[in-house]
Amino acid sequence: RTGGIAIMGAVFPVWLFLGVELQWLLLPAILLAVSLLDDARGVSAGWRFLVHVLVCALFLLINLREADWWVLVCLLLGMVWMLNLYNFMDGADGLAGSMSMIGFSAYALAAYLAGDVAMAVMSFCVSAAALAFLLFNFHPARIFMGDCGAIPIGFLAAALGVTGWQHGVWPLWFPLLVFSPFIVDATVTLLKRTLRGEKVWLPHKTHYYQRLVQLGWGHKKTAVAEAVLMIMTAGSALLLFELNQRQQAVMLLLWILVYITLMLSVDVKWRRFNRSAAG
Repeated sequence: RTGGIAIMGAVFPVWLFLGVELQWLLLPAILLAVSLLDDARGVSAGWRFLVHVLVCALFLLINLREADWWVLVCLLLGMVWMLNLYNFMDGADGLAGSMSMIGFSAYALAAYLAGDVAMAVMSFCVSAAALAFLLFNFHPARIFMGDCGAIPIGFLAAALGVTGWQHGVWPLWFPLLVFSPFIVDATVTLLKRTLRGEKVWLPHKTHYYQRLVQLGWGHKKTAVAEAVLMIMTAGSALLLFELNQRQQAVMLLLWILVYITLMLSVDVKWRRFNRSAAG
């Protein structure tokens, strides 16, 4: 479960060769190191969460120090949630790997079209490393991303998303729509568990992708379906650049309706599955 070492071990040398700012090497390296320490000796959830908050806060203070305090708070919450939800969603063969390959490819293409070659190359490096990892992670998986991969990559998905918005490469909704298959699943699942009074920090198997696996889809079919969904969200996010704000709002609303429909469909099948198992 240390596939993240291979991914980041491929990205860091290339970024170093490209001469990226030190923060892009140091901050994800800290997250990787803490995750490895947790796997080796165990680090309490509280200390891990504190490191996540401090790393994200440091990134924002370095890059958006002049932003309003409420903007920084919102971005901090979003970044911390992104790197944690990425870890939550790393629970099926090929899922997090394919999402990384597709998501960072969308970043790379959008940055290239906007003329930000540096960000395009940085994003492409992560996508290429994820593709190489996916060759060994697709079902039946022989290696897994683990915390040392999911946490740093989730951070990079958030950090590059914020940086692209800061540089005017894309609007803030762009990274949210690109990674929405992960964001929607993890966020809705967390809210539902909270409303049921469950201990949300404990392991569980109630994410929508986990339900699909248990409903008989299996790891391979679930990963392929999620990849197709992300290709659609990423593709539509790129196409939205050509539309005006009103058209963009309509398209985003349509995606909300799509997600509601998909989740209700899984919920209905899940309830039938549980009744059948109980009977």
